Amino acid sequence: MRSTLVIAFSLCLLLGLHPSSGVGESQRAQARSADTAALDHGRYLVEEVAKCAECHTPRDADNQLDRSRWLQGAPIWIQSVHLTPNWAQFAPSLAGLPGFSDEQMQRILEQGLGANGHEIEPPMHVYHLNHGDAQAIVAYLRSLPATATH
Repeated sequence: MRSTLVIAFSLCLLLGLHPSSGVGESQRAQARSADTAALDHGRYLVEEVAKCAECHTPRDADNQLDRSRWLQGAPIWIQSVHLTPNWAQFAPSLAGLPGFSDEQMQRILEQGLGANGHEIEPPMHVYHLNHGDAQAIVAYLRSLPATATH
């Protein structure tokens, strides 16, 4: 361990870098900036484009989305105008992605296939997102608290 530190320190000096020159901090700042950008993009896609909260967030007594239970899962309130087999009765929780692996969620978003490998049930939209958008959505949903705090 000590010899590794000595070698690393020597390399820094040979390259003209001081070990505390902030190079590592700059890289960490860039990584944080990229993470923030991915979360912002995922939030935008979830909240502004797909409008996931409309079905996956419970409503309060005034029929407004309950922000304290954001994307915590809710009964499906919309009905099909035609008899539709496999019409889901409950939208699962998306906050924290409980019960979903990243790969399962990406398959849902990229291929329209549920965790069981079958097409997702209506009224859920079938999406064919690119991998980057699916990853941003997964990152955003993972960032949300998995249980409501009251």
